[in-house]
Amino acid sequence: MKNFNSDTSRRDFIKKAALGAGMLGLSAMGMSAKSYGRIMGSNDRVQVGIIGFSNRFRDSLVPSFMNHAKDLNFEFVAVSDIWNRRRDEAEAYIKQKTDQSIRKYRNNDELYAAGNIDAVIISTADFQHALMAAEAVRNGKDVYVEKPMAETLEDAKILLKAVQDTGKILQVGSQRRSASNYIAANDYIKSGKFGDINMVEMTWNVNQPGRWRLPKLVSEIRKEDTDWDRFLMNRPKVAWDPRKYLEFRLFWPYSSGIWGQWMAHQIDTVHWFSDLNHPRSIVANGGIYTWKDGRENPDTVTAVMDYGPKDDSTKGFQVIYSSRFTNSAGGIKELYYSNAGMLNLDTNQVSAEGGLSEKSAAEMGMKANLLTPFTLDNATKIETSANTGGDPMTSLHMRNWMECVRSRKTPNATVQAGYNHSVANIMARTAMETGKRVTFDDVKQEVITS
Repeated sequence: MKNFNSDTSRRDFIKKAALGAGMLGLSAMGMSAKSYGRIMGSNDRVQVGIIGFSNRFRDSLVPSFMNHAKDLNFEFVAVSDIWNRRRDEAEAYIKQKTDQSIRKYRNNDELYAAGNIDAVIISTADFQHALMAAEAVRNGKDVYVEKPMAETLEDAKILLKAVQDTGKILQVGSQRRSASNYIAANDYIKSGKFGDINMVEMTWNVNQPGRWRLPKLVSEIRKEDTDWDRFLMNRPKVAWDPRKYLEFRLFWPYSSGIWGQWMAHQIDTVHWFSDLNHPRSIVANGGIYTWKDGRENPDTVTAVMDYGPKDDSTKGFQVIYSSRFTNSAGGIKELYYSNAGMLNLDTNQVSAEGGLSEKSAAEMGMKANLLTPFTLDNATKIETSANTGGDPMTSLHMRNWMECVRSRKTPNATVQAGYNHSVANIMARTAMETGKRVTFDDVKQEVITS
C-alpha cells in the first residue's frame, strides 16, 4: 500500500471520503448482525458497556451517567478498550466511584460475544464513532455516541442505515439539544416571533497550546500494549504512530479537528432551528498559523455557508463560522439575526439590536420591526473545556438517552441529526482542502466541488 502521507494517497482518500464511495464495510471487520440484547422490563437494571475509556469519559460522561444511574436503574458492567492501560484505569475508576467491579475486554468483538449488556457509550477516536456505533446497534445494543458522528460520508451512511434497519436507540453527543435555553430558542424561532433568520455568526475561540496534545502519554504508550491494526479500522494501513493514536484530533484522516470537534456542535443548532439538513453551499479556508508542532489539521478556520431551500434561491440566510485556538478573544458566540433583532446564545438574550428602527423604516414608508427583549428561560452555561465534570448540558443529554432506552422514544439528538452535522463538517473540510465552492447532491448523497 502506498504511504498515506504521499500527496496522491491523501488526495485519493479525500475524494473517497467526500463521495462516500466503497471503502471497508462492517462485515469486513468481523461484525455480526446477531443481537445479544435482552428484553428489558421496567424494573430491569440496564447494563452498560464502556467503549473507549478516554479522559472525556472519565471527567464528563461518567459523572453525567452517575447523576441518573440510581434513579433510572442503570449500571456500568464492562469496558472495551484496545489499550491495556485504559482497561485497567476504567476498572479502577468505576470501582472507586460505584464500588462495583466491571469486566474487561480487549476489543468490541470480545465484548459483544460475552453478552449480558444492553447498551454502550462510545467515546473513542473521532473517526471510529460511526463504525463502532453501527457495530453496536447491529449487535442489538442501544448507543450513546460522542460527536462528531462521522468524519466521512461513507461512515455516516453505514451508521444511518444500521440504525434504520435495527430500530435501536441512538443518541449523538450533541448536548445542546437537551439544554433548556436551546430548546427555548428553538421554540421561539419556530413560533414565528423572531422572524426569518437572515444571518448567523458563530465563533469558537480558545487559546490553549496544549489542546489535543498529550506528550506525556505519547512517551509512555507502547505498540505491544495496544492493537494498532484494529485502531486504524477502515483507514489506510500505516506504521505505528503514538501521536496519531493519542493526539488523533491533530491528524486527518483520524479527525477533522476543529470542524468535527467544535463546528459539529454549533452547526447542529442551525439545522435544528431552521429545519434545514445541510448548507446549499460552502466556501472555506484555514491553516496552521501558530502551533507548528507536526500537526496536520489547521489551528484556524473560517467557513461561509449559504442555507435555504434548494428550490428557491430567493429564500435563505448566511452562516459565517470561524474558529481558532491561537487567541481566545471573542470566545464562543452563537448569534442569530432577523430583520427585527438578534438572538444571542452567548448571553441568552433576545434583543432589538440591529432591527429595523422607526427612523430607518419611516424613510422608506415602512413600519419599524423590533423584537421585544427578553431572557431565555433556564440558561445553561457553555463549557469550553473537553473535561466538563458532568456539566448540566451533558448531564441532561445523558438522562434523555437513558430515559429513551427505557421508553423507546426518540432521543433528542437522532442519528439523522448526526448525519446532518457530519455532512456540513465534511462539506466545510472539503471546501478548505480543495479551495473550491462545495455543494451537496441530495439525490446521490454526495459532496460536489465546483
